[in-house]
Amino acid sequence: MVSKKPKADPWRDAVLKGWNQVRAHPLFQPLRSQLSAAPDGELSGDGWAYITPDGSVHHHPKRRAEVDQWAWVFAHCLLHAAFGHLDPRTAAAGDVGRDVGTGRMAGQRVPDHAYRVACCLTVDRFLSTVKVGRPPEPLPLDFPSEDEGTLAGRWRRTAIPAELGVPKFPDFFVGSEDVAKRLDFPRSFAIGVSASATRAIEMVGGARSSEGMQAKKPWDVALGWFVSSYPLLGALAAGMTIVADADLARGWDISVAAVNAHAAEIYINPLVSMTHAEWRFVLAHEMLHAALRHADRADWREPYLWNVACDYVINGWLVEMGVGEMPDGLLYDPALRGSSAEAVYERLAGDLRRLRKIATLRGRGLGDVLGEPLPRPGAPGRYVDLDEYYRNALAIGLTYHRDGGRGDIPTGLEEEIRALDQPPLQWDAQLAKWFEAHVPVVERRRSYARASRRQSATPDIPRPGWARPDERVRQATFGVVLDTSGSMNVKLLGKALGAIASYAMARDVPRARVVFCDAAAYDAGYLPVEDIAQKVRVRGRGGTILQPGISLLEGADDFPRDGPILVITDGECDVVRIRREHAFLIPAGASLPFRPRGPVFRMT
Repeated sequence: MVSKKPKADPWRDAVLKGWNQVRAHPLFQPLRSQLSAAPDGELSGDGWAYITPDGSVHHHPKRRAEVDQWAWVFAHCLLHAAFGHLDPRTAAAGDVGRDVGTGRMAGQRVPDHAYRVACCLTVDRFLSTVKVGRPPEPLPLDFPSEDEGTLAGRWRRTAIPAELGVPKFPDFFVGSEDVAKRLDFPRSFAIGVSASATRAIEMVGGARSSEGMQAKKPWDVALGWFVSSYPLLGALAAGMTIVADADLARGWDISVAAVNAHAAEIYINPLVSMTHAEWRFVLAHEMLHAALRHADRADWREPYLWNVACDYVINGWLVEMGVGEMPDGLLYDPALRGSSAEAVYERLAGDLRRLRKIATLRGRGLGDVLGEPLPRPGAPGRYVDLDEYYRNALAIGLTYHRDGGRGDIPTGLEEEIRALDQPPLQWDAQLAKWFEAHVPVVERRRSYARASRRQSATPDIPRPGWARPDERVRQATFGVVLDTSGSMNVKLLGKALGAIASYAMARDVPRARVVFCDAAAYDAGYLPVEDIAQKVRVRGRGGTILQPGISLLEGADDFPRDGPILVITDGECDVVRIRREHAFLIPAGASLPFRPRGPVFRMT
């Protein structure tokens, strides 16, 4: 005679399936807990389950419910542990009531009613945003925004709203500090939150689906890692687009990768075989190129040599921070640790033979910082304010990196990020500061030689008037060497001259010594500052020769020896040498054919 299999209890199966559904969720996987049935009669008719300080969840053995309802109940109990409700150190005075001195609950304490209601509301408020089961009973339409302690304190002074009642039997108990320290449920839950966020990002990015892992390219996985696990570059990575196109890479000679900051695009060669850790290094390298605006900071420097110098600095930072693994053949020299890109450029410029042996991620002799987006189907991901985007991404990333205890950051990188976080002054404000520093203001003084207007209240009392020094030109003036060739932008030229006139008049400078230059120098002598723009005539001759005009000013007997010189040009000029204080005013995007010794202001 064959014995029959015992029939499975569908209600018991619903309990187990609900428990397994919760335990499979990444939020709750790190929490050490076990499920068992509560003794008959321990839970009243309106009770579902409770959790003890050691993490054990006990459910009502005779309650009939569906799988999703049990999943919600079990998640509710586990969240009490995750939020620290079982720990007496997190409960305010008066939140925990009497001890339970009998049975298996001996040594545990029952939370007071107000604290229980507040904790349950906090848990349900969180669960309402997480897709774990469904509530067995209707939830409040509006959850209070305060935390448990605030709500409990208020309700002890007033009363708990009738609609927020909880079962008579508590669904959690408070244990001893020793148990709380040993289990540390909140820390385990924090690990689960991190794992859940990583999984969600992978699902959005396509690395993971609800059925399981899907094939995803290693560079996409590496980019997702920054968003989920590396806060310093996470915000930056979220706004970057990876363009993996073999034909594009072949056509533009991209050996491994290149970047364009204006399009926020990283171009990679998908035929290159590298590990995930190596792709992390490569992507971090290109993102830092874009965020630190290396393309725009080249100025007068040779672009490829500047690119190489920036590569040495960035690779040094990434090796120091341990971001991924540096692929073979990249530019790295431990002797350059702590050096700025400008300092490395100076060293490379003194030994150009080294350029024959080095290559960027794009290839030998080619920079991986691209000046323009590469033409391809689809519009590039541009931003309304590129400076603000990169500045905010790095500044926010630095804050999260510090707060999250993710380790130290190289001093040079942190200094560059903090420098970016300070918005640069506009060119006209920078020019005004230069005037303030190098063009002395004429100090006024009181003198009875010229009386001021008498006040009507005391007409018989004379008062001194304001007087200025007689030799105002020699005491406060400056020189202007002005490029008037046909290549100059007339609109920008007008803005520059207008700014100069306004600053000069604000500092009581009546005249400036002006020299016009195109293919030759034309001495205009001292001109009233408000009339400089009216005297300018843009000439259409060839290239600009500025050195004769500068030499004319420096050798003029009627120009002060300490008078500063402002050179206004479009950059298409000769190499000049100026022996006194000076500055250059050029259009945005232009560069000088030499290394300037004075400040360079860029008109926009």
